[in-house]
Amino acid sequence: MPKSLPPLTWFRAFDAAARHLSFTAAADELGFTQSAISQHVRALEERLGAPLFIRDKRALILTEAGRGLVPDVAAAMAQLAAATERFVPSQRVPKLTIATSASVSQWVLAPGLRHFHTAHPDIALQLVSTIWPDDFSATRADIDIRFGAQAVVGRNATLIEPSHLCAVVAPERAQTWEAAMSLPMIQPVGLSTGWRDIGAAMGHKDWPMPMIEVDTHGLAVDLAVAGAGVALTHSLIAHHALSDGRLLNLDLPDTRAVEGYYLACNATDLPTSQQVFVDWFNAWVAR
Repeated sequence: MPKSLPPLTWFRAFDAAARHLSFTAAADELGFTQSAISQHVRALEERLGAPLFIRDKRALILTEAGRGLVPDVAAAMAQLAAATERFVPSQRVPKLTIATSASVSQWVLAPGLRHFHTAHPDIALQLVSTIWPDDFSATRADIDIRFGAQAVVGRNATLIEPSHLCAVVAPERAQTWEAAMSLPMIQPVGLSTGWRDIGAAMGHKDWPMPMIEVDTHGLAVDLAVAGAGVALTHSLIAHHALSDGRLLNLDLPDTRAVEGYYLACNATDLPTSQQVFVDWFNAWVAR
């Protein structure tokens, strides 16, 4: 039967003393006294039956046996350290969960996140796409950005301004309403104010029916950018494509949106980070 291994503390004392060639420095590293380090090394030498250091008045000197033991002990200590690290939770930056539609993620958040993380590199974000109202309850997000009428988005939700409908088209397809009228009309489903209402407000009795209906405002903007037609969509989603020239805004009568985008803050363990994001988001959409 092989003998039991010497205590790990003895090997730790030897490893530190061999790296520093000093019992005092080893004691400082490990949080022991110099006397304790010396005793641990002496006990290891007695168990192994060989001296590991020559104790000079000015410094420690490794013996031949000590030099032979160093690489094995160092490798074993490194392996133990690596194994232990797998069980130690890593330090993570605060992570805010933002629940919102794919339209907001693509056309509002994505263009601005570079600026957010440049200003706030210590805050991580998790974006969760939502479709139905129940999705917001399921995600337990720190912040919700919801679309709908005020009656259905919740009491704690604040309307994101400006909130109006706009008619947008790729500049190469049309520059005026006269030219745009010959293009397919694109409209998201579920709008209380649609193309027919826009036509009536503009005094057109024979306004064309929407030829393309989509289920999100983001897709309406995508199609307009691709030149598929003229899209009736929300100003928040169209803003970035308008500002960089991919879309042209056609004049409409006053069309404040019945349904809008609302921001809601939920109870969170990261109130400071939550407020930082809200302040940045409000400034970003108001630019």
